Amino acid sequence: MEEQMLTLEKFEQASEVVKKVTLETKLVYSDYLSSQTGNKVYLKPENMQFTGAYKLRGAYYKMSTLTDEERQKGIITASAGNHAQGVAYAAQRYGVKATIVMPTTTPLIKVNRTKGYGAEVVLHGDVYDEACAKAYELAEEHGYTFIHPFDDLAVATGQGTIAMEIVKELPLVDYILVPIGGGGLATGVSTLAKLLNPKIKVIGVEPAGANCMQASLKEGKVVTLPAVNTIADGTAVKTPGALLFPYIQKNIDDIITVEDEELVVAFLDMVENHKMVVENSGLLAVAALKHLNVKDKKIVSILSGGNMDVITMSSVVQQGLIMRDRIFTVSVLLPDKPGELCRVSGIIAEVNGNVIKLEHNQFVSINRNAAVELRITLEAFGPEHKKQIMEALEKEGYKPKQVRTNI
Repeated sequence: MEEQMLTLEKFEQASEVVKKVTLETKLVYSDYLSSQTGNKVYLKPENMQFTGAYKLRGAYYKMSTLTDEERQKGIITASAGNHAQGVAYAAQRYGVKATIVMPTTTPLIKVNRTKGYGAEVVLHGDVYDEACAKAYELAEEHGYTFIHPFDDLAVATGQGTIAMEIVKELPLVDYILVPIGGGGLATGVSTLAKLLNPKIKVIGVEPAGANCMQASLKEGKVVTLPAVNTIADGTAVKTPGALLFPYIQKNIDDIITVEDEELVVAFLDMVENHKMVVENSGLLAVAALKHLNVKDKKIVSILSGGNMDVITMSSVVQQGLIMRDRIFTVSVLLPDKPGELCRVSGIIAEVNGNVIKLEHNQFVSINRNAAVELRITLEAFGPEHKKQIMEALEKEGYKPKQVRTNI
């Protein structure tokens, strides 16, 4: 049964099924990313789906393959976010009971959204693995039907419907960039893409701090990372799917890893140039564009989701502005006498620098007349403007030194 799951017939069937619950996410051509990379870059905005991510596809298709008896037993899964909402919504549409086990650390907004789709939420454990163990325990105790977030061929088939839509809209696509966590999305997309056109290159993208699939491919078997450390929480997986691994080995052409700092820059790129909020895991396929050493190719980056809480968003924006030299902090030493602070602010104003914060430390030196430290956090237009401000302070006799920015 499982060996017959990832067939063209099954993908076509799944494509018809998921249309009942998915929004049309037409490709968005990116002038900005195209000019940056020398390719024709298109975005597949799954962040615009009803539940904010592609996960609804796999959850709903999986639900459609269950027997009435399996559905009547009730559905259970474990997830910290997107899969939880996908299963909860799919269960609501089918009118069946859903229980979702989520880590106690899950942001309240995700818990409330999952409850909003009618699911019962059980908070357990600090990480996904502990929540998953609890879900299996409850499934055994109550006879619930368990739906795995990724290591399930029906779920992967549902996720693969994205490739059907991409190829229909852009038949001559050369590359598809797909985020990898456990491997469900990558399995579905790469398998169907190769069935439709073997010439399509499908590149998986993982966080550098959670590259379980890359490590597994290198070893030729599924391996478990000792730990994961990444801001891309949706792809922070220690062990990839064992059922999926053979399909990944066969159909993924390469894997690119991306550092967290690159995701921060990609977030600003998407907000400023496309007015879209994309969560960190969804940004993997955007950040990876700079690592793809090709030109004049048609490339589709799958934006897998957009469920980011506002506190995380605020932090990412601040870090992004700092990384781009749009916000920076300098330290200058000046005599402790009237008018010095006004003089420094005047120099900054002359070159259109905008002061965000001042910290005046009179105790940096025993001789206050010789040295009082002034830390100035500034807003600039970018690296060139920052250089201009530093040079203006230097010219007036101050010796500005850049220090770590804490907003």
